[in-house]
Amino acid sequence: MANARRVLGLAVAAVLLTLASAKLCGCSKDIALRITNVYENSDTQFHYDYCEDLKDGRGITAGIAGFCTGTADAWEVIQEYHKLTGGNDGFSPMDGTLAKLAASGSESTAGISSYCDVWKKLGASDKKFQQAQDTLRDKLYYFPSQASADSVGLKLDISRGMLYDTGIEHGTGNDLDGLLTLVAETSKSFTSDQSGKSPNTLNINGHKVDEIVWLKKFIEIRTADLTNPKEKDNQGGNYWAQTTYRTKSYSYIIDQGQFMFGSSVKILDNDGNPMTVKCEAGIKPKRRRDMDGTPIK
Repeated sequence: MANARRVLGLAVAAVLLTLASAKLCGCSKDIALRITNVYENSDTQFHYDYCEDLKDGRGITAGIAGFCTGTADAWEVIQEYHKLTGGNDGFSPMDGTLAKLAASGSESTAGISSYCDVWKKLGASDKKFQQAQDTLRDKLYYFPSQASADSVGLKLDISRGMLYDTGIEHGTGNDLDGLLTLVAETSKSFTSDQSGKSPNTLNINGHKVDEIVWLKKFIEIRTADLTNPKEKDNQGGNYWAQTTYRTKSYSYIIDQGQFMFGSSVKILDNDGNPMTVKCEAGIKPKRRRDMDGTPIK
C-alpha cells in the first residue's frame, strides 16, 4: 500500500508539474487540433484542400479550420497567401468578389464558381497556401481560445482543447453564440464553491470551483447553444444542432479521466464510436509557437 501511495504521489506530482506551464504545445496542441479535425472532416488529418458549400448560411467552407467566404476568415487566409505570392495567384481574379462577400457577411457564391477548384488544387500541394492556413488558424482561433482559457485559469489539456474546438465552430468573439459569451455564461452560473476530483481549482466569482466541474457546465451550455443558436447566421439548415457529437465526445474524454492528453487520447467519432487520436508529431519543435506567436525553443 505504501508503494502504491508513492506511485500515486509521483503521478500526481507529474500532473501538477505539467500544469505549471498550462499551455497547449507539442503533442498536447497536436492532439487538440486533430480532435477538432475529426469533428470537421471525420479523420485526424489536416485537410488543407477541403472545400464545399454546406448551405449553413456562411458561404463556402474550406481548409483546416472551416474558413468561410461569408465570415471573412477565408478572405483573411487568401490575403495572407497573397503576401507570400506577391498577390499573383489563382485567387487573384476573385479578390473583388471575395472582399465584398467578407464585408457583407453574405452566403452568396455568385462570382466565385472556380473558388473550390482553386482552393483544392493549392491546398493539396502548395506549401505557401498551407502555411497561410496554419497562420490564420492560430491567429483567429487557437491563440484567442487559449487567451480565453487563461482568463479563467484553465490548466488541463481537455479544457483548453474544448475551448479551441468551440472557437473553431462558434467563433472566438462575444456575439450571442461566441466563445467569450459561452465562457462568461458558464462562470456566471457559479454562486458557491464546487469541489471535484481534478488537479486544478479555479477562482470563479470569488468561489473555489473544480476545473472539471466548470468544464462540465461549459459543455452543458455549449450543447444548449448548439441545439438552439441565438444568432440568425448560425441557424442555417439546422446545421449546428447536428454537431452535438463534439460535446458528447469531450464528455466521453472526461468519463475516461484523461484530463491531460499525453501521446494519445480516446474520443468518440462523429458516429459515437470510440477511437484513439494519437500525436503524429505534426507540429515540429522548431515550429511550435507560444500564444503571442513567438517561437518556443
